[in-house]
Amino acid sequence: MRVEQKKLNGLDFSPEINLTRYLRSIQQFPMLSHEEELILASEYQKTKNPKISYRLITSHLRLVVKIVTQFKGYGLPMADLIAEGNMGLLTAIEKFDPHKGFRFSTYAMWWIKASIQKYILNSWSLVKIGTTASQKKLFFNLRRIKDKMNLMDDLQMSNQIIDKIANRLDVSSKEVISMNERLKAHDGSLNAIIKSDGDKSHEWMDFVADTKPNQEEILSQCERNLWRKQKFSSSLQCLNEREKDILFKRRLLDKAVTLEELSQFYHISKERVRQIELNSIRKLQQFVAKSN
Repeated sequence: MRVEQKKLNGLDFSPEINLTRYLRSIQQFPMLSHEEELILASEYQKTKNPKISYRLITSHLRLVVKIVTQFKGYGLPMADLIAEGNMGLLTAIEKFDPHKGFRFSTYAMWWIKASIQKYILNSWSLVKIGTTASQKKLFFNLRRIKDKMNLMDDLQMSNQIIDKIANRLDVSSKEVISMNERLKAHDGSLNAIIKSDGDKSHEWMDFVADTKPNQEEILSQCERNLWRKQKFSSSLQCLNEREKDILFKRRLLDKAVTLEELSQFYHISKERVRQIELNSIRKLQQFVAKSN
């Protein structure tokens, strides 16, 4: 669905292929007047005609690029940010109600920014930056304020600066320090070049050990598991039906049957059920030991 949404009437809305060509190509689409926008949006709300959504989308692609420029300082490819912004634009078209009196561009800006911010938060770190609205707001506002104060390369901020930022953002100084540490500890790319030997370059990925088992180990593990299952099945022959039933219900079910329930079913005491359970386990252990 996500891939299909990026294309409409032959136009590819994903700028990954050639960013420069994409930026040049979107200039060809005319802007819509307020009246044209209202007519098209009203018609699309009724008919869901893809030709109408095509005109609405293409006339606002430049808006997406304009918004993306506000997020250029996060070290993420501009093409990826534009692609995510376009996804927000598509969502806005589906949810827009032209009869509430707002311009579509005003409404779409929120969805475009939300889509881009979500992508940045998910891409910034393997550890989630924040789960609350205030933490997400702090993530984006802290970078913006540091940029205005020319603090982007500061390794350590003074307590006075931290308190000033905390007061401006209405958060605690401890939250500012914590978020600043996360901003500085941005996960590096596994494709980053860390070593070069003449004509040959090495990436971080080249030095990451693969801890997954190989094919031989997987096959060996499968064979061991099969052998254990067969061994267990054959060992059950040393138990009578009551012993098998009690052992299965007490040890092999996801939710074990209680001693009380089994004592009532077999008309014996709970202590006797427990003894049968333990004796069954010992009999199995002895049978397996003799057969090895």
